[in-house]
Amino acid sequence: MAQWSGSSYEGEKKDGWFEGSGRFTYPNGVVYEGEFHKGEFHGQGTLIYPHGGRYKAQWQHGKMLEGEYEYYDGLKYDFDNWNYCTLEDRRFYTEIKEGLRPAGATLIVNKAEGPKSIPKGSYDTGDGYYTPQDSTVYNYDGTPLRQPDEEEVQVIMLKYRYNPTEVEDLSDDEAVLPS
Repeated sequence: MAQWSGSSYEGEKKDGWFEGSGRFTYPNGVVYEGEFHKGEFHGQGTLIYPHGGRYKAQWQHGKMLEGEYEYYDGLKYDFDNWNYCTLEDRRFYTEIKEGLRPAGATLIVNKAEGPKSIPKGSYDTGDGYYTPQDSTVYNYDGTPLRQPDEEEVQVIMLKYRYNPTEVEDLSDDEAVLPS
């Protein structure tokens, strides 16, 4: 199966089947590490996503029986009691774990080091930045990633962080200082 689909497998085999412990990699970068029985996920196993998220689960003949999703930063998803970034509590997970920062140093992304730098006049898409001038999403290193369709452009321009082309330069006389 793996040779035709672009997937790969490393691990134990028995009678031509994936059997025992192994690592199956899908063409899109998602990896399953865990136990197999006759080529199916069976027993304890984890799906590992390219962005760092993990789905740890108990599997039976390829079907998930129970499991838990954990985001790249360690936040665990709770289906029955999800209260992360709600109107009642707008803190990022980093702020929940490490505490709130002083006034004026509030996080605008869930990373203590802050957002990645993007060129002026562009929008932060999470996987890079979008420039309206040429309607292209670039990697943070400047290499082109994709040409978004019209629907994605609308979402980017409505909801994503924007780095304005001009920043107001206030003189000391005009600066507003905290009291």
